[in-house]
Amino acid sequence: MIARVQTWWTILRICLEERLVYRGDFALGTLMRFLPIVTQIFLWTAIFAAAGSGKIEGYSREDIIAYYLLTMLARAFSSMPGLASGIARQVREGEIKKFLIQPIDLVGFMLLARIAHKVVYYAVAAGPFALVYYLCRSYFPGWPAPDVFAAFLLSLALAFAVGFFMEMTLGMISFWFLEVSSLLFVYMLFTFFFSGHMFPLEILPDPWRTIVDFLPFKYLAYFPAAVFLGKIEGDAMLFGLAVQACWALFFIVACRVFMHRGFHRYSGYGG
Repeated sequence: MIARVQTWWTILRICLEERLVYRGDFALGTLMRFLPIVTQIFLWTAIFAAAGSGKIEGYSREDIIAYYLLTMLARAFSSMPGLASGIARQVREGEIKKFLIQPIDLVGFMLLARIAHKVVYYAVAAGPFALVYYLCRSYFPGWPAPDVFAAFLLSLALAFAVGFFMEMTLGMISFWFLEVSSLLFVYMLFTFFFSGHMFPLEILPDPWRTIVDFLPFKYLAYFPAAVFLGKIEGDAMLFGLAVQACWALFFIVACRVFMHRGFHRYSGYGG
């Protein structure tokens, strides 16, 4: 048991060191992600001015901007750039077979690598996030109640789990299909639109609003932001957390099933 813990700690440490090799490039890329905030503020200011109304679907101009800032934070937890495509590339080029001959679990290794990525990202982005949130503090209604804030933090952790294991499950499909780039493009399009990253999901008309409620995408960005802003409260908030946890569990199981079945049919070409 101690040897296994030491092995996983070594993997995590190596992954952290790899992420810190190109610190300048990583920091610059992180800072550039904050530039669209200015565009969003101008955009929603123009939309509310044209609408001539103080609120749109229960959201004021300040609510919308605060919502967008919170979805940026949620997406920082749930987005997994390059995860599924990286697995597909390893399967296609034969690199995946190292997980068949070495005593290292593929899912566990990828999870530690992604945790390392997030830790480095948060360390670099903590300053810019704090500065942006401080400058935009007037858009927020204030800190939520302690129980709501705890639910918000839990929703962020579950968003990470849903995002990671959903992308891992998609990556495992490459054991059956040699090229999955088109599938991943459709997935990214659906994720960006139906996660609420572009706008609050209340704006969607029926039947799309009802359809989105049955999909996991809303729990990647919309749900944590809505919880923080008090748009989802009480029993609805607890129910949403339960559904989010169920989606995380579903993709954990699906990921494992796809991996084991994929390993059994893998032919080991390339590499």
